[in-house]
Amino acid sequence: MSEIEFGLDTFGGVTKDEQGSPVTHPQVIRDLVDDAVVADESGLDFFGVGEHHRPDFAVSSPETVLAAIASRTERVRLGSAVTVLSSDDPVRVFERFATLDAVSDGRAEIVAGRGSFIESFPLFGYDLADYEVLFDEKLDLLSKLLTEKPVTWSGSTRAALSEQRVFPTTANGMRAWVGVGGSPESVVRTAEHGFGLFLAIIGGAPERFAAYIDLFERAQDQFGRPRAPIAVHSPGLVADTDEQARELAYDGWFAMRRQMGAERGWPAPTPADFENEITDGALYLGSPETVARKIARTLEALKIDRFDFKYDQPVPHSVQRRSIELYGEKVVPMVKDMLA
Repeated sequence: MSEIEFGLDTFGGVTKDEQGSPVTHPQVIRDLVDDAVVADESGLDFFGVGEHHRPDFAVSSPETVLAAIASRTERVRLGSAVTVLSSDDPVRVFERFATLDAVSDGRAEIVAGRGSFIESFPLFGYDLADYEVLFDEKLDLLSKLLTEKPVTWSGSTRAALSEQRVFPTTANGMRAWVGVGGSPESVVRTAEHGFGLFLAIIGGAPERFAAYIDLFERAQDQFGRPRAPIAVHSPGLVADTDEQARELAYDGWFAMRRQMGAERGWPAPTPADFENEITDGALYLGSPETVARKIARTLEALKIDRFDFKYDQPVPHSVQRRSIELYGEKVVPMVKDMLA
């Protein structure tokens, strides 16, 4: 990765129509595929689709959606954001993404993670008491499968493998990342296995993650690993003016924070929290120039290779689509000019 890349991420969040009613899951998925076509036409580098198994998100099978996107796009790279590896099987993950790599002509990427929600554990019969060992063992196996050589592996979470090959093979290998929310142990684990570091910066000042990037680079040196790429994923919304962006995002941001807070024991959000996340935190919200200046500051503070803009805010899809267009056509060129 010789220069900074710019991507889009979506969790397939259920949007509302112009009358305020929830859009159906099938329509959300169809809209998402159309969004990726716009991203490709705008010259963006990556389009990531999340995996969830709950009613407020429409995508439970990212690879299937990404395959549909591959059939309608030409250059944008396609990956998960994230694949919940802990409750999946690494062999099947590799097989599905290797298939995606074939149909997309080498554009597939895996972003593996433990996931920000836990509903997949009981759904697929996993015990949350095994949270750590599931991810550790499965990440280790996935790292071996990505070499595309015969694999011998044993652990406590699945059947052992002995000189096992997995198919289909890829033409040129496959880029793979680990999604990390800010745990030093996760950063070191990512370096140990040779994955790219995909930092989810969803709150607070992005600059505080510089220490994790430094740790990642030092860990790679200690493990004798070559430098792997580093990406950042953060939420936002681009509108024609700052005032319009605030007005469009305000109610949905509060509703989402209240819902997440109720599930996770967070304090109730305040208007000051909203403003602080825009001015000094991880919410990239405003006019194209405002968002571009903030992204440029982040890129100057953090040594990263890709910035991914999580565009699926709780707003009507037409607002999301306008945000994608402004990000690709105005924000990214502005950021490149600022950095130059």
